[in-house]
Amino acid sequence: MEKGKVVSIEDRIPKLKQQRRKKANRRLVFLLLLFFTLISFIIYFQSPLSHVKNIAIKGNFTYNSEELIALSALSEKMNIWKVEEKVIKEKLEKLPEIKSAKVKTILPNTVEIEINEYKRIAYIMKGKSYLPVLENGGILQQGKTAEIPAIAPILIGFSEGNELNKMIKELEKLPEMVLNSISEIHHSPKKTDPYHLTLYMNDGFEVSATVKSFSAKMSHYPSIISQLNPDKKGVIDLEVGSYFKAYEEEGAEQFEEEAEGNG
Repeated sequence: MEKGKVVSIEDRIPKLKQQRRKKANRRLVFLLLLFFTLISFIIYFQSPLSHVKNIAIKGNFTYNSEELIALSALSEKMNIWKVEEKVIKEKLEKLPEIKSAKVKTILPNTVEIEINEYKRIAYIMKGKSYLPVLENGGILQQGKTAEIPAIAPILIGFSEGNELNKMIKELEKLPEMVLNSISEIHHSPKKTDPYHLTLYMNDGFEVSATVKSFSAKMSHYPSIISQLNPDKKGVIDLEVGSYFKAYEEEGAEQFEEEAEGNG
């Protein structure tokens, strides 16, 4: 062995001590950090800092935020770690107007609730009141109003069950522009068609139709009225073909475009 390569024990001892001291210092720092982290968590859990401070609700229209918070049983006295997201979600989804709900806790002290409600697709007349009809076919007894709704068509002469469900399914298929143009839909059955409908439109026209082909025919309504004189009101017959008959005239005018598509 070369003389320059030999390292004595006396030279190595200080280096070994220094290495051990560094390891001990690192271990001490780690333990201190762990200790203070645990202490911080204990203080956080036991103090008001871990209580729910913010409840953010979005997507709600039928119920206000205060009502939903009360139903969820959330409060500022509740520990954020005790918030049961699944339980709150199930409570909210029991409401007939709510299609789905998402609940998420965001540290350190926020709960976020996102509501997805069923659309009010129409109103059904019951006595002197109007009951909201949801897109799933549900009728809200507690949502009745004495005022004539302006945001959705009024269903008159319908009873709960198969005929109403079919009507709602057809309304769901309509473009929003067409749906908003309908004022009233009367169930006016005939001997030849138990599903016959009479519609009164916001623009003053009357429509004769049937539930069976309602959405397919009514989707063309904007195209039909574009061919008519807006000052000349009458009945648009969409049962078989597509015809227009003015109130003061006997003859009927057929729409070429619609007749080609619907026979």
